[in-house]
Amino acid sequence: MPINPSQLPALAWFVHIARHLSFTKAATEMEISRAALSQHLRSLEEELDVRLLHRTTRTMSLTEEGQRLFDGLAPALKAIDAAVGEIGESRSAPSGLIRVNTSRIAARTLLEPHLAEFFARYPELRIEMILNDGFSNIVADSTDVGIRLGESLDEHMVAVPITPPIEMAIVGSPEYFERNGIPESPAELTQHNCLAYRFAGSGTLDRWTFSDEEGHTQTFEPRGSAVFNDDDSMLRAALNGVGIIKYLDLCIYQQIKSGELVRVLKPWCRPFPGFYLYAPTRAQMPSRVRVLIDFLVEKRALFR
Repeated sequence: MPINPSQLPALAWFVHIARHLSFTKAATEMEISRAALSQHLRSLEEELDVRLLHRTTRTMSLTEEGQRLFDGLAPALKAIDAAVGEIGESRSAPSGLIRVNTSRIAARTLLEPHLAEFFARYPELRIEMILNDGFSNIVADSTDVGIRLGESLDEHMVAVPITPPIEMAIVGSPEYFERNGIPESPAELTQHNCLAYRFAGSGTLDRWTFSDEEGHTQTFEPRGSAVFNDDDSMLRAALNGVGIIKYLDLCIYQQIKSGELVRVLKPWCRPFPGFYLYAPTRAQMPSRVRVLIDFLVEKRALFR
């Protein structure tokens, strides 16, 4: 039998009462008198011909029928509330705070160069960047979205690519290669000053992995004159002619294009998934998060 539309208000009031198990708290939240709320519940129980709540002067609890009704109604009302909220959001400019958990290199490459344009487009939005080079649980950390390389993502996350596939690039300054020659194969790296990066979390050195055309891989552990745990410092050392480094090609595109850095061993560096913006779920995604996703997807075209 179809639901009687006249019962909908009373059903909504019941959910609020059942959630708090208190007439007083529910009445305060919904800005209605306690007496009116009690009357709505009595009318609903009479129409359904069932008792929904056990209540005394001190305690209140759901009956078995009341619990079944609450379990069925609560998700439906939440969906209705979200649908109404989305309509309201669509008619107004996105506003509020977006908390973004991101690696430092992604922040410098994908966010920081475009913040002025983003805020000009959405003046009522604010961004808080939580810089973390390890993978982070954005749900536990109460952040809205994260930015990480695709190969490190949790499979249960909703992930949107915001860069093309990327490669590890082996680079050095023109001055360095003039002094030391250009390596023609990974084996020749033992003759060069290969600067290393140490992961802050694990303390391990970042090894360089190469693949030939047949898919055979080999790893190389850099043993040069310096070790860094900050990729920006390592990059400056390479620009200053100290040695060779491994870096994401996407993040040094301009330096390679300008000739500040020279790329070597490109045939041995295979592409892998680029950066993704990830979120817990698409359901009930706030408009402020949706516009950030759309904005960064739009900026992806800059890397083609």
